[in-house]
Amino acid sequence: MSNAILFTHKDLIEKSKLGDRKMQYKLYSLYVDAMFNVSIRIVKIKEDAEDVVQDSFVDAFKNLESFKYESTFGSWLKRIVINKSINYLKVKRIPLVEIENQEYWTPEAEELQPEQLDIKKIKTAIQKLPNGYQTIINLYLIEGYDHNEIGDILEISVSTSKSQYHRAKKKLIQLIN
Repeated sequence: MSNAILFTHKDLIEKSKLGDRKMQYKLYSLYVDAMFNVSIRIVKIKEDAEDVVQDSFVDAFKNLESFKYESTFGSWLKRIVINKSINYLKVKRIPLVEIENQEYWTPEAEELQPEQLDIKKIKTAIQKLPNGYQTIINLYLIEGYDHNEIGDILEISVSTSKSQYHRAKKKLIQLIN
């Protein structure tokens, strides 16, 4: 990754590290909408997502000294928001069903043709999925985590992540068709 990308908003970040509230507010303003979108995809409820985002920013500003420009500020903050959103789900006990810790085959869902892809239709279909399926779909397809990472985040086995994803994908395709 280029240094220009890693050092985006460096001046704002450095002044925020020193406790400059105006610079913290500018940083907040730059990222709040994107972080809300990340959280709402996971927690589903507007007010809860707003709370998660606020808590995430408070934590980020408290721990800003730990930000060392090894990634972009946005990706560092996004990881905080995702972790807080998942922890929120754990507290609310939104279940993912643990399947025996064994690998097994699930039939592939029929594939969609490009002309069948309509973003609004897909978003609506995702919202109709059970919460556990929505979480897996969001983490895997939208946030880009692999099944090992999802397993770690949700404290489930890799095979459970894979099976939940395949079931969610199959159900999503049924809802879209």
